[in-house]
Amino acid sequence: MSTSGPGSKFAHVIDWEEAMEQCGDDEEFLRELLSDLRGEVDAQVVKINEVLSAPLNDQSFLLIMRASHVIKGASSNLMCQQLRECSTNLEHAAAIANDISSEDKEALEAEATKVREKHVELTKAVDNYHEMLEAVEI
Repeated sequence: MSTSGPGSKFAHVIDWEEAMEQCGDDEEFLRELLSDLRGEVDAQVVKINEVLSAPLNDQSFLLIMRASHVIKGASSNLMCQQLRECSTNLEHAAAIANDISSEDKEALEAEATKVREKHVELTKAVDNYHEMLEAVEI
């Protein structure tokens, strides 16, 4: 089967050649995995969105860290660089926020703002991933 990757427009989203190598040059298998990744990423993003739309509590940042970690691992395996980088950045920001005492309201709010900024970046990466999937008809 010939490789029909997304081309250079989506080079920041996926390294198609590397992803193909990871899948033993089986494009059908890669396409199946990319579709599965979409479902996993979307499910984790819903969890993050739910946390950020509710009042923050002592579990909020831990839940964001876990969801981000899942996205990071799954996207790394399929050479989806932008998803990996953005989820790593969100996980890191949430880890810093998670370590702040709930009594330190000012520091906590400052870090919560950083978490929200990283969430916006991840949302854009997810949108780009969806656009790439549409471009390759997945």
